[in-house]
Amino acid sequence: MKIVEENIDEYSQNHSLRESDVLKDIRRKTYLETVYPRMLSGQPQAYFLGMLANIKKSKIILEIGTFTAYSAIAMAEMTDESTIIHTIENNVEFEDTINKNIENAGFTNRIILHIGDALQILENLNFVPDFVFIDADKQNYLNYFKMLLKIMKKDSFIVADNVLWSGKVLSNKIKYDKETLAIQDFNEFVNNDMRVVNLMLPIRDGLMLIHIK
Repeated sequence: MKIVEENIDEYSQNHSLRESDVLKDIRRKTYLETVYPRMLSGQPQAYFLGMLANIKKSKIILEIGTFTAYSAIAMAEMTDESTIIHTIENNVEFEDTINKNIENAGFTNRIILHIGDALQILENLNFVPDFVFIDADKQNYLNYFKMLLKIMKKDSFIVADNVLWSGKVLSNKIKYDKETLAIQDFNEFVNNDMRVVNLMLPIRDGLMLIHIK
């Protein structure tokens, strides 16, 4: 299910901040060389994250789910030189590609890659992020959220991707669809959590913007 019509999506991209040459190259290679290129954050979404982080004046950004580093690099492009981005990727097969893309973008001093299980890494963080982007395994979204609320400070932001899940969140016939059920549970939990203020945005596959009170 298309959340936004293709022509509207194209028009939006054509009237948004232009994609840098570095990101354009990463997007092209991701579609040529990976099995699931749709996992890539789109141009408006990635720059939206960067714009939010910049407005927030974030100093430590955490990304859960790196893929080919498109969104991490977009956030680096949009934020201050003093902003550090920690990004977690569970699939070791992407490590070389990620490091190469970060190096080509000139952000080796600002983007730090962590390879491994995100839940384990979160348990042993030696820093406190003030802006987090969640775009990893859907069945752990709620676990990530609960863990982050234990360590993040007041007035911090969390953004979660794929919260509309191609429209499947509207269906009640998903008893055996664990990913859709997980996204539905996450959406409901966040929406009823009095510790945060949340806004679901129909950008691409849906973004949940969460402000910690």
